[in-house]
Amino acid sequence: MKLPVSTEWLLHCAATLAQLDPGATASAAQLAQYYDIPAAYLAKQLQGLVKAGVLVATTGPRGGFRLARPAAEITLLRIVEAVDGTASPYECREIRQQGLGALSPEECRNTCVLAEKMAEAHDAWRRSLAGVSLADIIATLPRTAPARTRARLASATGATPSRRAPGPAAGDPPSR
Repeated sequence: MKLPVSTEWLLHCAATLAQLDPGATASAAQLAQYYDIPAAYLAKQLQGLVKAGVLVATTGPRGGFRLARPAAEITLLRIVEAVDGTASPYECREIRQQGLGALSPEECRNTCVLAEKMAEAHDAWRRSLAGVSLADIIATLPRTAPARTRARLASATGATPSRRAPGPAAGDPPSR
């Protein structure tokens, strides 16, 4: 399975936002500069995470993006599905019933074994991603990483990630 490059961008951006102080935001321009990726395209992709309830966007000179809920409640699967949808990457077109090797309809009463195995693999992949939260990712980083991330992100576009009043929806990385 090959996912679009925007999936990688958004996974990294969400993990970066999870490292901010509670209530702090970062703009699309800051995140784009931080990762050296196209700002306009990233901004559009981040809006997909807003629509999916993963991020909250605020407007104005100190606006930006922040997690919509604590990092422990945002799984990698939620982010991936917000970007790429929920459909399986494999679609069985029943070619076992076509061509010189065509099987009879009686031999095709059961689901194609290849389609079945591909569905099992997709389900296992989804379960794996559903079992990992942004907080889990942040917990694997060196203790100094969140502070370094905040400092470098603040230097992007010369702005400081803005502080908002902390609330229950703020991404709250685990303390270490």
